[in-house]
Amino acid sequence: MLLAGDIGGTKTVVALLEADTAQAGESVGALRTVRQEYYPSQKHASLESILADFLQGSPGSGPTIQAACFGVAGAIHQGTCKTTNLPWQMTESELAATLNCDPRRVKLLNDVEAAAYGMLFLKSEELLDLNPAWEDHGGGNIAVAAAGTGLGEAILHWDGEKHHPLASEGGHCSFAPQSELEVELWRHLRAKFNGHVSYERILSGQGFFDLFDFLRQSNHYLGSQALTEGLASAKDTGERNGIITRMGLEQNDPLCLATLGTFLSVYGAEAGNLALKCMASGGVYLAGGIAPKMLAAFKLGTFLEGFMAKGRFSKMLRTARVRLALNQQTGLIGAGYYARNHLTV
Repeated sequence: MLLAGDIGGTKTVVALLEADTAQAGESVGALRTVRQEYYPSQKHASLESILADFLQGSPGSGPTIQAACFGVAGAIHQGTCKTTNLPWQMTESELAATLNCDPRRVKLLNDVEAAAYGMLFLKSEELLDLNPAWEDHGGGNIAVAAAGTGLGEAILHWDGEKHHPLASEGGHCSFAPQSELEVELWRHLRAKFNGHVSYERILSGQGFFDLFDFLRQSNHYLGSQALTEGLASAKDTGERNGIITRMGLEQNDPLCLATLGTFLSVYGAEAGNLALKCMASGGVYLAGGIAPKMLAAFKLGTFLEGFMAKGRFSKMLRTARVRLALNQQTGLIGAGYYARNHLTV
């Protein structure tokens, strides 16, 4: 039995997994979910309390855990993590004690690091190719960018035989504007955030709305009356972003369309930056919750334009494979397979 978890500021997902002995030699499709539960993170004092509740609900006296891995929204240092959006501190040793498990078989991963590893085990129908001109360059490093509540980035390092996930905080690197409009955006955000403008300030849920707000204030694009009325009735940023996306795609609202196009251009540019930094001949994967909600907007072409606009190195990216994950549980999947492939051998 294996235990996997995806710990976020809003919800925590925990799953009990079992290796399928009929496919024990395979790396894909070799795990079966025995039980899975969702917990509101803010209502619990610690991950240990969630795990105690989860295991208490298992049949019998509770399973013996062979290995456990958890993807956590936060930086991991020497087996310890202070979560970014929760008042929790976790250590691998304390989790091992809670699970009555060998400490060498309990692992904390950054959440995007876990999601990156999970990409390797998705079915083909759970991945969408975004670059029709892609060519197979064989094995190699893979870059992973995940825009959601924040912007997460990770790398899958290729050692010649298999991939290993590497964590990164690249989403907090400085935003580099690529047009006069983006220079104006940078100035706007620099004033708003008292100095530093990271890519996450744009490539996130709140960043998407801040981009929209900038375009609206700049008067470069006009929004419709229907848009104004819709936003007035929205309850939160997520609902407002949904209205902007829907009206841009369905009603061709100029302001909303410009928001989508600019957002994806910046997303493409940063995905291309990460691909160059790690020589991602194995491809680029997009994770996170934002991209699947605006699939039709990729037809605008601005993502690939931003991705490939790298001057002398544009040619290298023209045939790169860019894939979007449609499965939103890559973090949990990655944690499960990491436990199986790295902690049980």
